[in-house]
Amino acid sequence: MPDLSLETACRSRGLRIVAGIDEAGRGPLAGPVAAAAVILPDDFHSEVLNDSKRLSAAKRERLYEELTTDPSIRWGLAFAGPEEIDRINILRATHAAMARAVEALGVTVDFCLIDGLPVKGFPLPHDGVVKGDGLSLSIAAASIIAKVSRDRHMLEAAEEFPAYGFERHKGYGTKAHLEALRRHGPCRIHRRSFQPVAQQVLPLDDA
Repeated sequence: MPDLSLETACRSRGLRIVAGIDEAGRGPLAGPVAAAAVILPDDFHSEVLNDSKRLSAAKRERLYEELTTDPSIRWGLAFAGPEEIDRINILRATHAAMARAVEALGVTVDFCLIDGLPVKGFPLPHDGVVKGDGLSLSIAAASIIAKVSRDRHMLEAAEEFPAYGFERHKGYGTKAHLEALRRHGPCRIHRRSFQPVAQQVLPLDDA
């Protein structure tokens, strides 16, 4: 289970404001990538908070509500949409969303713990923490907020574009999604630079 060991180590070096950062949605063929940044209080404790991928949707929703309504927790959220992803590529768009999520915190952050590898050119001092959502509570909290926020976004997209089944697969390249893409062509929120989408020759459907 994740804990605050990494955050405590940073604070012992005089880095008082430490934010955990994670993203959701780098792999899908449609929709945005979401990034969240979270600052937890020094005495934060949770028996259930973990990497979002290890939790059921119902548990993620409950944790999201707890995290985002707790006045002692500061959090920020940002998206990079399909157009930005297509324009600058998914990796750079993800890093841009992460930087905007930190800005959305509204405070000066001393140090960031980012899930994964270090981010070249990131505007703040940071460490990359491989599998950090299973090690750091602040990264785990960010993973919950990013995942739930993106899933909710895709549920809204499913109402606008019902032919694709976004409510089920959230834009990932499942068999059902690929079949819908073959039948209907890409819609407005598909990532045109991703190969399974780019292969389609049907016109863009903005309906």
